[in-house]
Amino acid sequence: MMWRKIAVLSALAVITTAGSFVIAGTIPAQDPGPKTAAVVKPQTFVSLDPVPRGQEFQIAVTAEIARGYHMNSHHPSDAYLIPTTLTPQLPAGFEVLDTIYPAGRQQKFAFSPDKPLDVYSGTITLKLKLRAGTGVPLGATTIPMILRYQACNDSACLPPAKLPVEAKITVGAASEKGRLMHLEIFAPQTK
Repeated sequence: MMWRKIAVLSALAVITTAGSFVIAGTIPAQDPGPKTAAVVKPQTFVSLDPVPRGQEFQIAVTAEIARGYHMNSHHPSDAYLIPTTLTPQLPAGFEVLDTIYPAGRQQKFAFSPDKPLDVYSGTITLKLKLRAGTGVPLGATTIPMILRYQACNDSACLPPAKLPVEAKITVGAASEKGRLMHLEIFAPQTK
């Protein structure tokens, strides 16, 4: 019996001196790589401050995708691929008028050398056009949203993610004039 304890302790000593500590009967955890949420960094912007009751306004979500990663566009190349979506969870009295997704870019990868995929990379901006109803409460409110995507690199895809994001707005009276904010994002497009 004593020789068994010595053998086990010797085996543990060898494992420990090799730089890894293992509890008997367990396997060391593998590094899972980056966390899905760490690959995409979202930031929100609102076009008006305050947002007058009864008026249209926009929310933009910019998503910075980590270098070396991409995510499928809103219109992926194949039906089995997970599209990028932005879904608001609107408080009562708000209405979605439109969701605007950027165009993807056709790109070939080692795992798909013959067929390019429609993807986003770098920094992208998704926009919601909304209307504040005439009866929404005045003052500060939050509009929660879910950014859904699947991030991949050249060799593997991370699990699909549903990342919660939120926009903080201030609702003003219908007679108030909202100040235009973040013109670099919401400037009217000229033709």
